[in-house]
Amino acid sequence: MSTWTAFTTLAGQAPAEALGAALERLAPAGVGVFEIEDGAGRWEVAGYFTAPPDEIALALLAAAHGAGDFVVSELPETDWVAKVRRDLAPVVAGRFFVHGAHDADRVPAGAVPLLIEAAMAFGTGHHGTTKGCLLALDRMVGAGVRAQRVADIGCGTAVLAMAAKRVWPEAEVHASDIDAVAIDVAEANLAANRMSGAVVTHVAAGFDHPDLAEAGLFDLVFANILKGPLIDLAPDLVGALRPGGQAILSGLLNAQANEVVDVYRRLGTNLLERREIVDWTTLVIEKSG
Repeated sequence: MSTWTAFTTLAGQAPAEALGAALERLAPAGVGVFEIEDGAGRWEVAGYFTAPPDEIALALLAAAHGAGDFVVSELPETDWVAKVRRDLAPVVAGRFFVHGAHDADRVPAGAVPLLIEAAMAFGTGHHGTTKGCLLALDRMVGAGVRAQRVADIGCGTAVLAMAAKRVWPEAEVHASDIDAVAIDVAEANLAANRMSGAVVTHVAAGFDHPDLAEAGLFDLVFANILKGPLIDLAPDLVGALRPGGQAILSGLLNAQANEVVDVYRRLGTNLLERREIVDWTTLVIEKSG
């Protein structure tokens, strides 16, 4: 069965969400509203249809909400299961091997396997930000670092929290996300990896949870989020690190990294490592003390 997409862009989250809600009136199979991660503050609104959408109605909606013209495309019939399996090939990041269930028999000897299902594709390691964080963790472990308390803030699939728990089995590992659905995904991935209960999960904005406050200071914090939230989170994140503790920060376009480094430096951290993977930068910082 053929499907059609219609997408446009506009400035600002609130206008984009309003347009997404209005698009529902055209009875699409689904609607997506996404921030374009280029630092320009623009958002994409897309509708997915099982029949050709009404292009006059789309034009009226775009004009009413100050968006560009919708671009309508027909998608060819696709075996989506086969496509997802092909596109989500295993990812090797140092000692870590991130894979779907269909590649469970391909784990190399000596690798640390992390199973993330294709249905939970955000944060699988295929994106440069997640892979950058895994590579930073791999180098940290190779240098002999041993963390006793770890936090994965904005955890998504919890792949980073699981990786930390795998290499430091005795560590106390927390994973938080502002989105309750993300925590459901994290728990499902923990179960799929036979790690239920090994990571403590929280629905929380940043460190705003009693259990995180009571956990004490952390040896390592992951924050694989966007530039704005990383800057907003900076005082709390640095405050949650023990002196000498480290943080792995990502979700940054290369051009955004210097600003984040400066913010965290002013709060008493030193830059230990900076790595670019295509358009994305991962930073490793250490709290002075």
